[in-house]
Amino acid sequence: MYPTLFSSFDLGRLTLPNRMVMAPMTRSRADQDHTPTALMAEYYGQRASGGLLITEGVAPTANGCGYARIPGIWSEEQTDAWAQIADAVHAKGGRIAMQLMHTGRVGHPHNMPEGARILAPSQSTLSGEMYTDEQGPQPYPAAEEMEEAEIQAAIAGFVQAGKNAIEAGFDLVEIHGANGYLVDQFLSPCTNLRADAWGGSIENRARFALQVAQSLVAAIGADKVAIRLSPGGVFNDIQPWPEQEDDFVWLAGELGKLELAYLHLVDHSAMGAPPPPEGIKQAMRRAFDGPLILSGGYNAQSAEADLAAGKGELVAFGRPWISNPDLPERYQAESPLNDPDFSTFYTPGAKGYTDYPSMG
Repeated sequence: MYPTLFSSFDLGRLTLPNRMVMAPMTRSRADQDHTPTALMAEYYGQRASGGLLITEGVAPTANGCGYARIPGIWSEEQTDAWAQIADAVHAKGGRIAMQLMHTGRVGHPHNMPEGARILAPSQSTLSGEMYTDEQGPQPYPAAEEMEEAEIQAAIAGFVQAGKNAIEAGFDLVEIHGANGYLVDQFLSPCTNLRADAWGGSIENRARFALQVAQSLVAAIGADKVAIRLSPGGVFNDIQPWPEQEDDFVWLAGELGKLELAYLHLVDHSAMGAPPPPEGIKQAMRRAFDGPLILSGGYNAQSAEADLAAGKGELVAFGRPWISNPDLPERYQAESPLNDPDFSTFYTPGAKGYTDYPSMG
C-alpha cells in the first residue's frame, strides 16, 4: 500500500498526522523592528492542521533581513515573540519548523536595522529593484565581499538563531539554502567568485552550507536541523552552470552524512522558471538517503501521484495555504478552495492574512 497525502509519517521524533507541509512563504507582517506580532501567531495557529508548518524566512542576524518587515530571531524580544507563535501552533496539536534565511546581497538598507550591512561571498549587485516601505522600489545596492571574520560571524549567527528557535519552542529549524540567498550565493559560481577556501571547487563553495549545517547539528541535534535547496533555480539572478547536477548530488550526499531531519527541494517551474535538470531530484534523494520534501506547484492530485510513485515522503504547498487556512481538511473533503488575493501577499495587517474563511 503506497502512502497517501493523509497518511501519517514519522519525521524523527515527530509523528506527522499527514504528509502535507506548509511551505515557507514571505508574508512581511513583522513590526518595523523585525519582531513577530500577535497577528502572526493567529496566522500560524489557523494553519496548525498541516503535518508540518515551515515559517517564512527568519533573519538570523541584522545583516540577513534584507526585505521590509520580515521577522528576525537574533534578539531576546524576537525570541519571546516567536515563543507565542510556537505555543499557538502546539496548542492546536501542530508541529512547526523555523526557516532561517540570511538574504545576503538581496537587501536594501531601508529595510534593515541601522548599522546592518549588505554582505555576500563576492562583491556584486543584483539586477532590478527592491521594495522599501520608506521610498518604494529602489535599485539594489552593491554588496560588500565578506571577509573571513564576517563569514564566521554569519555561521555563528545561524547557530545562535537555531538555539533561539529551539528555546522558543520550535520543533526544528530549516536552513534556507535556496533561491539565491546567502547559502545559495556561496554555492553558485555566478555569485561566488572567491579564490580562497570558500570559493572555486564545489568542496569550497559548499563549505559555508556544510559548516552552517554541521554547527547547528552540534548545537541543537541533527533531528532538529533540515535544509532547503533549489537545484537549477534562477531566482535572484542565479545562473545555471555545467557541473551543477553533479555538484548538488555531491552536496546532498555530504548533507546526508549529517543525518539531517529532511532535505527540502524547490522546483519553481510551475511559476514559469526553467525546470530543474532531468533526474536531479531523484539523484539527490538517493544521495541524501533521508526524508525528502517535494515542493513546486502541487495540488492534491499531483501530490498523491508523486507520493505513490515514491518520489518523496512529504509534499509542500504554498499559495493554496495562504487563502485556505484549513487546506488539509479541504483537500480531504474535496471542497472548493478560496482564491488568494495577490495584492495582499506582502502588505501589513490582517487583510489577506488572517481573514480567509475556513469551511463552514
